[in-house]
Amino acid sequence: MPAVLGGGIGGLSAAYYLTRRFVNPVTVYEASNRLGGWIRSENHYDENFIFEAGPRTIRTKGPAATNTLELLEDLNLNKDIYPICDTHPAARNRMVYAKGRLNMLPNSLTGAFKTLPPFTKPLISALFHDLRAGSKKQKINDESMYDFVERRFGKEIADYAISPMICGICAGNAKEISVRFLMNDLFEWEQKHGGVIKGLLFRDKKKAIKKQSEGVLPKLAKDQKWSIYSIKGGLEMLPKTLADYLTIYSDIQLNSNCQKVTFSKDGSAEICINDKAITTDHVVSSLPAFTLATAVEEQHPDLAGRLNEIPYVDVAVVNLQYRSPDLLEQEAFGFLVPPIENLPILGVIFDSCCFNMRGNTVLTCMLGGHWFEKLFGKNPTEKDILDVALKNVHDILGIEVEPKTSRVHILRKCIPQYTVGHKARVDGIRDYVKKHKLPLSLCGSAFDGVGVNDVILSSRNQVDHIVGCQ
Repeated sequence: MPAVLGGGIGGLSAAYYLTRRFVNPVTVYEASNRLGGWIRSENHYDENFIFEAGPRTIRTKGPAATNTLELLEDLNLNKDIYPICDTHPAARNRMVYAKGRLNMLPNSLTGAFKTLPPFTKPLISALFHDLRAGSKKQKINDESMYDFVERRFGKEIADYAISPMICGICAGNAKEISVRFLMNDLFEWEQKHGGVIKGLLFRDKKKAIKKQSEGVLPKLAKDQKWSIYSIKGGLEMLPKTLADYLTIYSDIQLNSNCQKVTFSKDGSAEICINDKAITTDHVVSSLPAFTLATAVEEQHPDLAGRLNEIPYVDVAVVNLQYRSPDLLEQEAFGFLVPPIENLPILGVIFDSCCFNMRGNTVLTCMLGGHWFEKLFGKNPTEKDILDVALKNVHDILGIEVEPKTSRVHILRKCIPQYTVGHKARVDGIRDYVKKHKLPLSLCGSAFDGVGVNDVILSSRNQVDHIVGCQ
């Protein structure tokens, strides 16, 4: 039976799908003393608030989102979902801090026709920019998100819309992140038809008929127009529920560090866990790319080299709780900060606007990312990070009172960066695995998307591939 390396949401999801398809139990090996990976909720029931150190909400649109909703339904979490509908301020209102003030991004079609700061032209003018830009003379396989958007839609869109969005999604630099990360279809349209708008008009409109989900939750999310959602008690309830399910059908071993993975000619694999050799017929790895690289380096240095080409960034997360419900002037999901502003924070999430935290204002500040070491050095203290967060909360939001409770998390190498060439890089890694007939499947955030939905679907797809090869 397969062995699963890593007890984050990717590894737990892979183990879940494996138990649904095989009779024998699956073993999950997690190096730390807890499950859930970067999803971590700190629930203060006595004071009615929650701190999230990692992801806090999940989106509802697209096949990956539908797959997650079906998983939640299978786990009987229907009644525990905390939905945010598309009319809620946290769904409608997104802001950027630029040019010395908070600016509300357009949230309707009419807003796209108005000139709203920080932009000097209506957003609709970006479409005309695309039409005037013409086609790129030489076809390319990839480019940075920033370069593509600047070329097709103008510098303001690249600076004040796309760059802060990339900061919020992966704490990355849009000038290095691949356009295929989020805009693959738009890039393909431009390459084929000479422009994004032309591509939209002349794209192949023949779509394969997809089987509609019959699940209750996907239908409910569509009918009630959910935008995003979380789970009562914090998003960590998802990996905890998965773990509860798996303890019945599988074996979960904490404090179990995978030191080495070797593959035999007979098609089996040997994993070294805490200096103990364990034989398995297949390895499903949800480990960070650099961790897996260390494990396979002795036998497959070329594979290790390719895995190490996927960069990661450090992020500091600061949770703040104020014992007052009315410290924010504007209800919104929060705000992001464009890198062009040269501020040390990536953005601030208004948690107490997203969720009812009765009598509290709760904020989460995100700092560092691509610029972590430049801003804070190699080893900042938690106090250093907290002081920077509080100063920026004061300067931007005007909050002068001290928080009643705060938490600082310095998350090292927590988010992989899909830099230019990422798709080809991942294809090369999987081609290597296939060519050498290694009993190894790769899931997790390093390969097929960094969001919770993406990671869960990646795990399911890898398990489906294993089943198909049986």
